[in-house]
This record gives sequence, structure tokens and C-alpha cells, in this order.
Amino acid sequence: MEFERNLDKYAELAVKVGVNIQPDQTLLVRSPIECAAFARKVLVHAYKCGAKNVHIEWSDEQSTLLRYLNAPEESFNEFPKWTSDQYVDIAKEGGAFLTIYAQDPDLLKNVDPQRVANFQKASAVALKEWRTYTLSDKCKWSIVSVPTEAWAKKVFPGASSSESVDKLWEAIFKCTRVSGQDPIEAWKNHNADLKLRMNFLNDKNFKTLKFKSSKTDITMDLPEGHAWLSGSSKDPNGIEFNANMPTEEVFSMPHKFKVNGIVHSTKPLVYGGNVIDDFSLTFKDGKIVDFTAKEGAETLGKLIDTDEGSHYLGEVALVPFKSPISDTNIVFFNTLFDENASCHFAIGAAYRTCIKNGAEIKDEDCDNRGVNQSLTHVDFMIGSNDMNIVGQTYSGEEVQIFKDGNWAF
Repeated sequence: MEFERNLDKYAELAVKVGVNIQPDQTLLVRSPIECAAFARKVLVHAYKCGAKNVHIEWSDEQSTLLRYLNAPEESFNEFPKWTSDQYVDIAKEGGAFLTIYAQDPDLLKNVDPQRVANFQKASAVALKEWRTYTLSDKCKWSIVSVPTEAWAKKVFPGASSSESVDKLWEAIFKCTRVSGQDPIEAWKNHNADLKLRMNFLNDKNFKTLKFKSSKTDITMDLPEGHAWLSGSSKDPNGIEFNANMPTEEVFSMPHKFKVNGIVHSTKPLVYGGNVIDDFSLTFKDGKIVDFTAKEGAETLGKLIDTDEGSHYLGEVALVPFKSPISDTNIVFFNTLFDENASCHFAIGAAYRTCIKNGAEIKDEDCDNRGVNQSLTHVDFMIGSNDMNIVGQTYSGEEVQIFKDGNWAF
């Protein structure tokens, strides 16, 4: 009974705080079939909030794997136009999008990486117009996660299937503040706390950030007019929503051409059904000029080669080493959770909301403003308990932002 109550609270939280559904609004839910029970609860809560239509787009990992193993090569260079048209139509009419992200980290480990890379690029091209809505908060969107057996077994390999799923549910409820008496009020307070950090960084208007740990030594400039964001965002109508649940980050964009040094991953990255782990990236004038990886090197190389913009960074996010997710001491093999347990950067596109009047910047002017464009946006984790971050203002003042992995203020 307690689990069912928490499951219902989680679905309500996703609807009321995640996408914050309003009367007469359309909601598209993208869900694995294994997460059907949760998706149906989301549907009920959305209609209770006055949603006009709730569409559920189901996916099946085993069917996905069978396709990668058996479909003809040329099919991976295509993406269904009706899918991209549907997304854009819903975004244009002011609809919202909820993604239930619960991927088996090893699903495609025995698949030709080129097939995966081809389809990743084809889908990115097809969904480019829709992504302009999410990257600039022109529509409400949110990502949550629900345990599946394959994912849970990866996180807790020593437990039985049922035990691993139960343990992952427990961790998710804790990290998303569902376990408390009033999760919605808890998220209101959490968003307010993150805004305090955000406001401090915006008031300082840093020109340069220096990241230093035992493995990472990197300096980046921030574009003029950059903005730090955190927690909740607002759509064009001023309606608040939380794109990530959970979230612990305060984030902005680095200047596309002003990143120099080496950065080393501190958690595995799951990308395209494969694990990339223990990797480093070397930057010169913003561009990735070298990389290493003990696991998933070929997959990492194909990610970097997606397009010109995937050779550059689009996001810098600050997350303390001591946080609810990090304190679980769990490697989730799920970027939604792992990125919110660690400072992280993102390969690829920048969020236009992270610079003044970003939505009005023309594509041809982005390079002059230091704003990266790409078909992809992939976060990877770099935070550690010995990470120190120093910000330098335009007047030359140096401010300690992180000390030994945590906020210094």
C-alpha cells in the first residue's frame, strides 16, 4: 500500500510539477511498455488537471534490439516523418512532453556502433525543429525515470530481479522527494534554494571559470550576456515547469571557442545503448582535439563526430558532491540521475535560454556570440570530491565557487 501511494504521488508530481499541465492542454507521454502502470497513472492525473488529450507513445526495447540486429542497413538513415510532425504539431499548439527514461544501459552492446550512430544522427536531423522548442523552453517538457528489470539489474547486479527493482524504486522515490509528506511543497522549496545559488552566480557575471581536480584541469570563458539557470523554468506563458526530475544543478553555457585543457569523466555515460566509461577529452580553443576511453571508445568517437557542433561544448552545470543523489552512493547508469549527482558538461547544443535574448539569435550569428549549435546534446559527469572551481570576473576578482567538491558559499 505504501508503494502504491508513493507511485501515485510520483505520477502526480510529474504532472503538476514536471510538466505542470494546464486546462485544455495536450500531453504526449513517451514511455517504455514496462512502465505502463506508471504511465497510466500519469494519464489519470493529467486529465484530473484538465488536460484535453493525453497521447502515450509506447516503446519496446526488445523490439528495438531486434530491429538493430535484423533491419537493412539503409533503414538506419531514416526517421519516421509522422513522428517528427506529431511532435512539432503538439509543440506549436502549446502542448507538453513527458519522457519516461528507463533504458537498459547495455541494450545495444552487441550491435554495430555504426548502425546506432547512423540512426542517432537521422533522428536528430528529423527532430531538429522540435528540439528548438525544448532547447529554448518554448514548450513545457520533463524527464522522469521508472525502474525496469534490465536497468535495475545493472545498478544492483548482486540482487535478484525483484530485489533490484525494489531497491531502485526506493532510491528514485528518495531522490525525487516523493518519500516525504508533501513532495509538491518540497519541490517548491528545493527550486527556491537552487534559485539562490543561481542568483549569486548571475550577480557575479563571471568571465572565466577554472576547474581543477586530480584528473581535470580546464579553463573556460562564458559568453557575454550568459545566464545561469536552475531547477524550474517558464514557458512563453510564464507557466513554471521542471525539465528534470530529479535536479540538483545550476547551469549555463561555455563560450564555444574558449575552452582549453583536459577533463576526465567521473561516472559512466550511457549513450546509444552502450556504456562509455573512464574517458577523457582534451580541448583547444573550444574544440575536442583528442579523447581516450577505457570502455566505449568507438561509441564516444562516433558521438563526437555527429556533426561540427558535437566537437564543442554546449553546457556547464554545477552540482555539489554532497547532494541527495550523490549521497546514495549509487551509480545509476542513467544520465538523468548521474548528472544530478555530479558537476557535468554537455557535448553539443547549448540551451538558448542560457544567454540574453537567446531565442532571437539567428543561427548564422551564434558563432559570433559563442553559442554552440549541434544535432546532439549529451551530458557527461566530471564532478568529484576534490573538484575546485574558481570564477574570475571582468574586473579580475577571483571567487571560490566550489571547494573540495561542494559549494564554497
